[in-house]
Order: sequence, then structure tokens, then C-alpha cells
Amino acid sequence: MKMGTALVYDEEMTKYKLLWVDPACKIEVPERLTVSHEALVKAGLADRCVAVPVREATDADILLVHSEEYLEAVKKTPYMTLEDLKEFTLQYGDVYFHPNIYHCAKLAAGAALQLVDSVVTGKVRNGMALVRPPGHHSMRSAANGFCVFNNVAIAAQYAKQKYGMKRVLIVDWDVHHGQGVQSCFEDDPDVLYFSWHRYEHQRFWPQLRDSDYDCVGKEKGAGFNINVPWNKVGMKNSDYLSVFCHVLLPIAYEFSPELVLVCAGFDSAIGDPEGEMCASPDIFAHLTHLLMNLAGGKVCAVLEGGYNLTSLHQSVCQTVQTLLGDPAPRPADLDGPCTSALESLHCVRSAHRQYWSCLKHAAELPTSEISTKCIKLVEEEEQQQQKEEEEKSTDKEAWPEPLKRITPPVHTAVVLPDGVACPDGCERFSPSEDPVILNKVRENFLKGSDDSEALATLSSLTALVEKMEKNEICNGLALVRDVSTATMCVVQHAATAHRNRVLIVCVGDAVVPSPGTDDGKTLLVQFSNTESEEQKGKFHIPVCLKEGCSDVSGFTLAVLGLLLPLGYEYDPSLVLLVRTPGSGLCDAAWQQLTGLLQGLAQGHTLVLMQEGEKAFIGPTASSLLGVAAPSLGKLPAPLPEDVQALERLRHRLQADWKLLQTTAPETAGGEEK
Repeated sequence: MKMGTALVYDEEMTKYKLLWVDPACKIEVPERLTVSHEALVKAGLADRCVAVPVREATDADILLVHSEEYLEAVKKTPYMTLEDLKEFTLQYGDVYFHPNIYHCAKLAAGAALQLVDSVVTGKVRNGMALVRPPGHHSMRSAANGFCVFNNVAIAAQYAKQKYGMKRVLIVDWDVHHGQGVQSCFEDDPDVLYFSWHRYEHQRFWPQLRDSDYDCVGKEKGAGFNINVPWNKVGMKNSDYLSVFCHVLLPIAYEFSPELVLVCAGFDSAIGDPEGEMCASPDIFAHLTHLLMNLAGGKVCAVLEGGYNLTSLHQSVCQTVQTLLGDPAPRPADLDGPCTSALESLHCVRSAHRQYWSCLKHAAELPTSEISTKCIKLVEEEEQQQQKEEEEKSTDKEAWPEPLKRITPPVHTAVVLPDGVACPDGCERFSPSEDPVILNKVRENFLKGSDDSEALATLSSLTALVEKMEKNEICNGLALVRDVSTATMCVVQHAATAHRNRVLIVCVGDAVVPSPGTDDGKTLLVQFSNTESEEQKGKFHIPVCLKEGCSDVSGFTLAVLGLLLPLGYEYDPSLVLLVRTPGSGLCDAAWQQLTGLLQGLAQGHTLVLMQEGEKAFIGPTASSLLGVAAPSLGKLPAPLPEDVQALERLRHRLQADWKLLQTTAPETAGGEEK
């Protein structure tokens, strides 16, 4: 992978703590930072990052977001007595001050700015800032929720002012609503703010009406504020991925950001006493990966919350390891979103349908009461009594340590005809001389023919897949004479292993033979402009687009809302990406597809292209090596015919594939348009 990943950290930010008894603030401790950094060091991840020094934010930096009166008030805190600090704190909500917190808050904001500078100027590709105090709750003239200065909001304004950024995406996956970020940008169409957060119909902190799904921004900023309220606890990996696939990613690709900032709060992970959610730490590897092809890969993650010291450091490691380019782990426990998550998803999509062409087909608002709201109104008192017990049980909750992520010694291997140069960074794969493989290929595919070139190619593909299965090679690329034969060869070999599942993604109109089985060993998704006359079944899914793959908007909508949910739920051990001649797919869209699919199957992706597609070797190899795909630009509206066709297909498939659902079965409000 070109360039590197920045890590911005300074132990100085641990040097403040709560000096009096305050049950609301006791969880915000210096150890949050130390355990996160120590885990990165222990895992060898810190050494692989580019260490970027912190700096103090200047007054001018802070005043990009905060009022002069507030800044001047905070400046006085280092000189206050303990009693003065207590009194000063009382004017704000759920926050505490310390003689050193002003210094640390300037370092936290400055660290975010150092990260932005490093990424935007190309010194690094992406990065993470481990900071304290967090920032996303602080308002223009008020500290709030452990936050003094709004680190990410300052970073966004700084990027706009210093670098002329016109489109900045802020993704806030902290379990609390970042009301400070929302307030800063709610009328600004240059900043798209997305937040999911525990809400419980306004009963969970910060208990604001403005945190609900229908607060979409104001004036010119209408549509650029996306709130996804979680109205019950216990949300899982499926709920998080579903919202990414059906809300955040389609809107983000249409918006086409120049920079992605992440309010990386890990109180949305399992075991956290604040969030009470059940998402495993490794889901953050996938959320991070899904953002890394936006904005040319310019992703800056800045630590926010996270109060279970175990799931916090595990989640930080998962995030940084993905930023470094290591293959994401196989996703766990994707059993489909729960009813409450689907209700929130439904409401958000409906609220934003008038602002984004990718959501114009979304269902209207439900006409019946949200299920959790009815329950809440009836059982509010009872749930209040249970709260302490729930918190105690959450503290004791156990979950498995994330599996060690495997980074194969060879990242990208290529099988190319003689005379075709091997792309930089790739390793040419030598033809197999294994007699078992050679005999198997002769018997199954050559039928007695003495075609030495075909024998060498097909046997090399078989051997390459074997090495991917053994984690000796991460991914591969092959230029072949006949993609149909090569596809059958790879599938026949890969699907023989007991636990293997192969996702075949075919781009183009050429006929790629279906394995013809319905045993779940293979899932074939083919993008073309050819209407299928027959129902293909659960594991053979033709996706027909009016202009084939040449219409980037329709193709992107199909990839994000159909292919990714299918791929994640299917959970393959190998992704076979097949490009047939004359597919019409442009370089940038092809690279986006290649990059996104590498979040599946621990990165084990094999790309097959026919010899006439030689021009795509370079861009494909680049994506396989982890270089971010070029931006698609601001996407126009997809063709209405494609939207309708995709919705019909999604509706037909959602009974079998739960991650395709965008409305709760029990909720009224009609089908998607």
C-alpha cells in the first residue's frame, strides 16, 4: 500500500482526571487512552504507523467553532482552585474540569488538525488520533458530555478554510449523538454529518428532540444531517452494517466527499456501560474498510467515547489495522437487522428521500406507531427499575477475543501471459508443476486436448486458490483466454473443500456458466443489461441494468444496496470477480467494486479478466494492493427503470437474505417505491 497510516498520540493527554465524586463522570478516565495506545504497541501496530506529533490548537483554530467568550472562560481554568473548578463545571452538562484540561483539550484539537494536515497533504494515506478529552458534544459556547473543544468540528472547518475543501463527510459511530457537531453544521451543505446513537425515544442522554431521524438539517443544509436513532439497546453487527449499506454509503457516494472524518467512539461496542450494545469489536474493521474508498482514501479517525477498557482497545486495534491495509476478519453473527433497527432505517430513508436521488424509491413513513415506542410508554417505569441491573450485567458481559488477523506474506499474485509485464508491487505466480493439479485440469477441462497454454493457466489458477486457502497469498489477478472456463475451473476446485463458499461476481453480458447447484457452496451475482426470463433461485442472482454497467449511478446503487448486503450475509471464503469483455464499466467504478469486495473473505479476492482486457491490469492491481479507488464524482440520479428493477429484485430476495430488508415486516407504510 502506498504511503502510510498516521498515529497521533501524546501521553500528555492522560494528565487530567476527575478530582471529586461525580457518578456521571467517573467513567471518563486517563486509562482510556493508555490502554488503547498500549494495545497498539503490543500488537505491533504502532510501529507500523507513521508517528505524527501533536500540537496545541491555536486560538484561531478553536474560534473556527467556539465563541471567544467561551474560550476566554476555559483559559482561566488552570488557575482555579478546586472549589472554583467545581462551580465552573456546574454551568455545563455531564463534564468536569481540571487544572490541566485546557492544555489537554488544545492538544486534542491540535492532534486532529495534525492528522488532517498529514492526510490532505499526502504525507500519509489515512490515520487515527488517540485524543482526550473527546469533542463531539461540545457546543459553540459550552462544554458538554466530557467534551471541552469540538475536535472533529474544528478539523472540518479547518479543512474547509485551509485547503478549500468543498465536501467533508463526518461519520459519527459513537453511541451518543454528537449534538455539538450537528449544531455546527446543520445549515452547511458542504459538510454531511451522519450519526447513529442510542436514543430510546428521547429517553437516553443527551435526551434531545433534535437527535431524532426527522432532524435533517436547516435551510441550505437540509438533507445534510443524518440521524439514525437506536430505540433499544443490544444492537448487533447486522444492524450496523445494514445502516451503512442502505443509508450512509449510498448517500456518501452521491455526495462524493473530498475528506472523511470519523468521530470514532467505541462505546457502541459490546460491553460498554454507556451503550449497552452487542456489536463485536471486529465490526469496526468492516465499517472502516467501507469508508476507505471514499475521498480517495483520505480517512481521519479521531477517538471519542469508549468506556469498557477491553472492548475499547480491541476496537481501536481493529480500526487501525484496517487503516494499515490488513485484510478484515470474516464478519461474525450476521443474522439480519432486528425489528427496531429496521424501523429506524425505514424512518431515516423516508425522511431523506426528498434530498437524495439514491433514496427517491424509499418507502413512505410508517403509518403505525413504532413498536419500541409503544413498549416504552407502557413500561417506562419498569425499565427504569431494571436499569441498574442491566448495567451490572453489561459490566460482566463476556465476548471472545477478536481472532488474530492474518496478513499473508504475498499480498497480490498475478497469472499473466508471457510478454505481459507484472505490475509493480505484485508477484508473478509461477505455473504449477503439481502432478495432481495438472491431471485434474487435463481430465476436467482439456478433454484430451494438448493445449499447453490452457493447461499452464488453469493449473496456475488452481494452485493460486490453494495458496489463498492456506493464507500464503491474499489476493490475485489473472488474464485468461476464456473467462468462462477459468471461472468453472476455480469454482470446481474451491467449492470442493468442506467449508468453502465462493461468491462469484460477474460484470458484463457474456455468459458465465452457473455452477448449477443450490447447496450454498456458490453464490453468483451477475450485472448485465440482459433481462432474465426465469427465476434463478436463492444462489443465482442476475442484476439487470438498462444500460448495463455503463451507468455508474445505477451500478453503484446496485453494488451498495444489493451486492454488499448479499456478500456480507453469505460470508464467502473466496470472492471470484469476473470481468467479461465489453462490460462497459469505467475504470473508477471497477476499482471501487474491487476495493469494496476486499472486505469479504479476509481479502481473498481473485479477479479474472479476458486477454482483451489488458488495459485494466494496472487499475485492478492497484485496487488489489490496497490503493484507494478514484472518486466517482457527485453521482447523478440513477435511471428510474433501474431503481424499479433493483427494488423488485430486492423485494423478491429479502425473505431469503435478511440484510436486504429496509422496512420492518410488522410496520405499515407500504413497500419501497
